[in-house]
Amino acid sequence: MVQNNWALGGVILAMALTIGVGVYAGRRSKTTPDFLVASRTIRPHANAAAIAGEYLSAASFLGVAGLVFTKGATGLWYPFGYAGGYLALLLFVAAPLRRSGAYTVPDFAEARLGSVGVRRLCTAVVVLLGWWYLVPQFQGAGLTLSTFTGVPPWLGGLAVAATVTINVIGGGMRAITLVQAFQYYLKLFALAFPAFLLFFVFLNDDKAEYRSLSEPLPPAFARETTIDVTTPVRLQVPQTVSLRAKGVIDGAPVDGGAIWAAGTVKSVGKDTKLVFPAGAPVPSVTTAAADNASWLRPMSGGWPQVLEIWSLMFATFFGTMGLPHVLVRFYTNPDGSSARTTTLYVLVLVGGFYLFSLIFAGLSRLYVPELLVTGQDNTAVLLLPSAMLDNWFGQLLAALTAAGAFAAFLSTSSGLVVSVAGVLSTDVLPGRVRDFRLATVFASTVPIVCALLFPNLGAAQAVGLALCLAASTFCPLLILGIWYRGLTPFGATMGILTGGGVVLGSTAYVLLTTSTSGWVNSLVAQPGMISVPLSFLSMWFFSKLTPRSVPRDVSQVMLRMHAPDRLGFTKDRDVQRFGNQSQPPVDVSKRTTTTLTGWANRRQRK
Repeated sequence: MVQNNWALGGVILAMALTIGVGVYAGRRSKTTPDFLVASRTIRPHANAAAIAGEYLSAASFLGVAGLVFTKGATGLWYPFGYAGGYLALLLFVAAPLRRSGAYTVPDFAEARLGSVGVRRLCTAVVVLLGWWYLVPQFQGAGLTLSTFTGVPPWLGGLAVAATVTINVIGGGMRAITLVQAFQYYLKLFALAFPAFLLFFVFLNDDKAEYRSLSEPLPPAFARETTIDVTTPVRLQVPQTVSLRAKGVIDGAPVDGGAIWAAGTVKSVGKDTKLVFPAGAPVPSVTTAAADNASWLRPMSGGWPQVLEIWSLMFATFFGTMGLPHVLVRFYTNPDGSSARTTTLYVLVLVGGFYLFSLIFAGLSRLYVPELLVTGQDNTAVLLLPSAMLDNWFGQLLAALTAAGAFAAFLSTSSGLVVSVAGVLSTDVLPGRVRDFRLATVFASTVPIVCALLFPNLGAAQAVGLALCLAASTFCPLLILGIWYRGLTPFGATMGILTGGGVVLGSTAYVLLTTSTSGWVNSLVAQPGMISVPLSFLSMWFFSKLTPRSVPRDVSQVMLRMHAPDRLGFTKDRDVQRFGNQSQPPVDVSKRTTTTLTGWANRRQRK
């Protein structure tokens, strides 16, 4: 723990600005469509910033740099998958989804398949996904606040949950859109500005004790370093190292000098203190790259690691198009064309953000190698500025990164709470504005309790599993629902249950076992390579078995989703049961002839 009052001030400022922007934007929210989809009036550039703001979560701001810090080039697949998923979203989903006129993913399922049962199943998956994704956000908030102030971790998570609940209750989607757009630029500045300055400091630092990142040697401690191990860890020892230890090592109490031989693995107990002399090689947790040369070499772990990476790519690439809190933002665009333009902007905003995470990862390997011992790689972004600049300016940069981290937690949590509350208020509760606010409180309470019960989940790994669940359930539903006429309610149900069941089963296996080696465990830890194809195949196969249950209006629905916007086929879902609406719903069957005739006449005049 590093005491930094500047960081506490940055966190408080970020939260105050978030509430202020939310209150300002929420003044225009009056009807339920305002709360659910901002009355579908958000333009592409603003929506893109909001999407990037909520998508760049704790896993992006802290987790990506931490993963690359420990795993090296292998960890680069995470940001590639996170950003690349928007390419698939751009090509296959964004515009047709908006033209469907749905308000939520369950609403799309009912509109496309005409099945209340599929809608209820999708409602359950949305809630599960939202809560699963919210847990690492609250944990990351607690970790950030605890790192700088020493307060209990639960306090940071509770502060984020309370701030998000106030904003969502006050203005719903209309308020959250402006809040998330503001938070994207805050996060970008909080990461980019320190990255530029710290890289400049690195270029002018010629100290010999920092080993090159290309040498086949482990990192070394630049000075005598004392490490307090707060959670049990297993350490690999790449080079013989002498140290002083007080606590429990390999199940036996120790108090004094020790020598760890090269090639051994040591189990270090909780509350153990380790003191390494200056120049000593750094032992690392068994999941990290032991030396710098292997850190730079991708897929150095053999076939098990290759399978894990491919499975990870399945999860992140396809999972993005299945995240309900991302999809709900496309319902706020005026039409399908603007939804596609929004996605293109998001690709640029998200891709640019991840470049700065890589700078933090490389510098952390040199300046804060002690995190390889504790396994707390998520704190690398927070601790690097103070480690490189041991003065007030370093603390100021650390405060800026802490504010950016809290912006990440707030923006992503806001989108998730809006998504879950929207589904609960329209599918479980009667659907009034008051019900949306009640659902918001419930949507925030459950994950904060889970965050307190499971405090040691890694942010990037937890989000990776959430993406895997989205890729194995909603991604096949959207792809086949948009592009395959033969999809039936039974096929969709079996596909969701099959893909989701594989992911939930593998997650339970990971939580209940300690085995981490071998290709089987690699696939279980990242089951996307199995669960995603199985879900697609199940939907197709069981739809083929039930061809008579294809909805009768499938041609009309497919036409509405794929016809160009200028033909005027888009019809927003009837929202009478959700609140007031500005105009009555349009009957597409009556409108089709008039629209086609008018379009043909315009073409003839040209």
